[in-house]
Amino acid sequence: MSDEFQSPPFDPALRARLRFVLVEPSHPGNIGAAARALKNMGLGNLVLVNPQRFPDPEARFRAASAVELVDGATVVSSLAEAIDDATLVIGTSARSRRVPWPMVTARSGATLAHEELQTGEGAAVAFVFGREASGLTNDELARCQHHMMVETDPAYPSLNLSMAVQLVAYELRMAWLEGVRPPEPPWDRPWASAEALEHFMGHLDRMVDHSGFLADREPGQVRLRLRRLFFRTRLDQVEVNILRGVFTGLERVLAGGDKGRRGKSS
Repeated sequence: MSDEFQSPPFDPALRARLRFVLVEPSHPGNIGAAARALKNMGLGNLVLVNPQRFPDPEARFRAASAVELVDGATVVSSLAEAIDDATLVIGTSARSRRVPWPMVTARSGATLAHEELQTGEGAAVAFVFGREASGLTNDELARCQHHMMVETDPAYPSLNLSMAVQLVAYELRMAWLEGVRPPEPPWDRPWASAEALEHFMGHLDRMVDHSGFLADREPGQVRLRLRRLFFRTRLDQVEVNILRGVFTGLERVLAGGDKGRRGKSS
């Protein structure tokens, strides 16, 4: 390839807040190939959730000149550890769901991620990739605000794990090079992290249980739709704190410990 054109290196401040999460990869060669794909695009921050074979010489061999990304990969025992401090989580999925979820392509997902990173130093984005054979489980996908599909030809939609990483990494680089700008005006509070949203959803689940609303309904479907509603709405940290404060007040009323306050007008 000619040396006449040299693309600038990826912005290191943005790079540090982007991570690629591989959930239970079974082939160490895919870990190495994914590391190489990331380095090609000037990216890094590889997170491995319960890899079946790691460390492994094959991962280092397939990484070629990206061995430092393999050696520096973060290994965690659960998806929660990998994404809890992220403000935007995008999970890859080739399966349709009974309850539709906000969907993005590799290109629109990269644009969304770039805009997220521009909102402030507290913003962090995680792209989550599933197992080679079975992808992400429904519970894992439910922890992602958006699901991403690569628009392959329908005759052969299956992608190798490292190929999927390469496509997303390339689109992220293109989004940065094309100078995508953040939405105006910038939001006045930091977005809630994945961990804060999980605590919020747990609190909401308890409130719904106490209300009796689920008596004649499908609990799993109701909870999933409520989760989708709040993920689509996009809560910031202050909004999460307000809603959880309201929930706590309602819990006191339901427990009969705030009867006096109910009689007062505001």
